[in-house]
Amino acid sequence: MDHITTALPLGVLVGLALLLGVLAVLRSLFHVMSRQSSGLSAPATAELTGREERVAEREAVLEEGMRRLAAEGRLIEDRSTRLRAREEELSRLTEEHRGALESVAGLRRDEARERLLAEARTEATREAAVVARRIEGEARTEAERRARHIVAVAAQRMAVEQTTESVVTTVRLPHDDMKGRIIGREGRNIRSFEAVTGVNVIVDETPEEVRLSCFDPVRREVARRTLEGLIVDGRIHPSRIEELFEASGREVEESCALAGRDALVETGVDDVAPELASLLGRLRYRTSFGQNVLAHLVESAHAAGLMADELGVSRRVSVRAALLHDIGKALPHDAAGSHALAGAAVVRRLGEDEAVVHAIEAHHNEVEVRSPEALLVQAADAMSGGRPGARRDSAEVYVRRLRRLEELALSSPGTTEAFAMRAGREVRVLVTPDEVDDVQAQVIARDIAKRVEEENNHTGQVRITVVRESRAIEIVR
Repeated sequence: MDHITTALPLGVLVGLALLLGVLAVLRSLFHVMSRQSSGLSAPATAELTGREERVAEREAVLEEGMRRLAAEGRLIEDRSTRLRAREEELSRLTEEHRGALESVAGLRRDEARERLLAEARTEATREAAVVARRIEGEARTEAERRARHIVAVAAQRMAVEQTTESVVTTVRLPHDDMKGRIIGREGRNIRSFEAVTGVNVIVDETPEEVRLSCFDPVRREVARRTLEGLIVDGRIHPSRIEELFEASGREVEESCALAGRDALVETGVDDVAPELASLLGRLRYRTSFGQNVLAHLVESAHAAGLMADELGVSRRVSVRAALLHDIGKALPHDAAGSHALAGAAVVRRLGEDEAVVHAIEAHHNEVEVRSPEALLVQAADAMSGGRPGARRDSAEVYVRRLRRLEELALSSPGTTEAFAMRAGREVRVLVTPDEVDDVQAQVIARDIAKRVEEENNHTGQVRITVVRESRAIEIVR
């Protein structure tokens, strides 16, 4: 066993040693048995001799294996020594190479790592921004396409009347002699009528009619019914005016309640407080830019319901909020806040859901929008009020739009005069012929049309006509 080195694994050496020990014990046992075999028979002696020979052969084979294992162990140890030396040399060369790189670059390894990470982070951020911009553009395009589809579907399924009303109500008379009876002796009847109803009576030279003027549409309707009742009755005096005024007030209140219930039935809204239904009905006699407010609310409710079905949001909240979003316009003038906030406070007090209240108070962005139903109410409100023929522009807005068209036309170089014609459907622009040629005139027309389109201050088509002419003038003296 002297040739066995420590290079062999400990487990292999222990196993071989134990096996050799066992063989030595067997061989000793065979020797003892052979010495005692003198008393055994010949076959038994032969069997013991054979076993001893086989044990000796196995011992020789094991010794040979141990010698080979010892040789391989020495070879492995030599290779391990060389590998350790190469590893140490590689580590030394790596450190020398890193030091050379740091000296050439002027950066330590930590600094170089940070710079590399920063560059990688910047590049990744740039690529992410490009991808995000592309995705955002695609999403915006798809959202616009989807929104146009939803609005188109909702608009084409609605069929509503166009209404135009004013703050003056005309009452027809059977004959002009009735004007004198309405005025009364020394104006007693007309003064009493105006004091009781709170409405101004306009009596002029227009044949067979008088006009009632008042900012409150409900009060004006009561006055109209009162005056028509007086005309039919024929008895016009202060006490009769008071009687018919009280009766007409009750009729209008009943009419408002009925109009509110009809609006609720038409839109499918139920479980509404009676006070809220009455307020809703009062909007039957109120207009906004010539559009009847109650008709506007019903139309908005239908539009909100159609869009809610398309988008998969709550139809109940959308329709309910759209029907009640202008309920604040029915409140008296002493109600605090805008009509959106005042209306939201009223519906909250009368037990409406908070989702409905939020959509009402946010429909003019006075409160931050927090729900899709509130956005639908805004969209339905804009659809109903912005459709052609829904509302009547005031003369001031009309003049302002025409003036703006002329200003846009005069902003181009070479233009001298601009005239908005045909209710803003055409703009004629005069240019200086010495400064502007035919090609430039075409360019000016295209630029003006582009600016008008970008400002979106027009409805329908607007024709831009650029006039360039040369004139030869001679004066005969």
